[in-house]
Amino acid sequence: MASYRYVQVHSDRDFTVITMDRPAKRNALSLAHMEELLDAFTEAGKSEVRGIILAANGPVFSAGHDFSEMAGQDYAYMDRLLHTCTRLMLTIADLAQPVIARVNGLATAAGAQLVASCDLAVASSSAGFAAPGGKGGWFCHTPMVAIGHSIGRKRAAEMAMTGDTIDAFTALSWGLINRVVEQDQLDEATMDLLERATRGSRYSKALGKHSLYNQLDLPIADAYSVAIAAMAGASQTHDAQEGMAAFLEKRAPEWTDH
Repeated sequence: MASYRYVQVHSDRDFTVITMDRPAKRNALSLAHMEELLDAFTEAGKSEVRGIILAANGPVFSAGHDFSEMAGQDYAYMDRLLHTCTRLMLTIADLAQPVIARVNGLATAAGAQLVASCDLAVASSSAGFAAPGGKGGWFCHTPMVAIGHSIGRKRAAEMAMTGDTIDAFTALSWGLINRVVEQDQLDEATMDLLERATRGSRYSKALGKHSLYNQLDLPIADAYSVAIAAMAGASQTHDAQEGMAAFLEKRAPEWTDH
């Protein structure tokens, strides 16, 4: 089994748990972190396990992309980063095994995209979900592909345009997650749902998952192509860079609307 810096992987005969382990950085998705997640999911997908859990250490599930490595980067870097992110999301959908997110806290932008990209999700009652780019200088183009496919047009527009955080019960009613439980029940509820989702023939389940998404989300790869170009291009605007700089410098941004 590979050794990782930002990810912990634990496997038994039936299940693999992939745990994001950058709590000091709120599990922000740096390029290296996403590459490790991609490798971990790919390795788990090739194994004989019946199901996969995506979890996170620390009080935040994932704060999304890591502004500290993105601020000031050119288009080529941003394009590479966003393609890596998209490969991660599509890999999760393409795996033969059911993948369930165990959401213990806030999941924003690409963090919420991760939750939406998993087949199933169970969240603690204190969890929250947001696409905050809508109230800043860099819209959440690519996160809204997976989120929008989960929650529908009007709710996606509200989430994307306001940038507001929705609580776990709203996320449940909107279809972003499957269950809401108290924190002390999160592990048990996640495993209960995954065990029920992995009953029966593994081969039949793999075929069924593939055909389910083919009929539901046929345009998703095309949607990502559009969103990547939009988001990488938008990263080069003044307001996007100003938003990242202000976040890192812990100050109010000064927008110039370009």
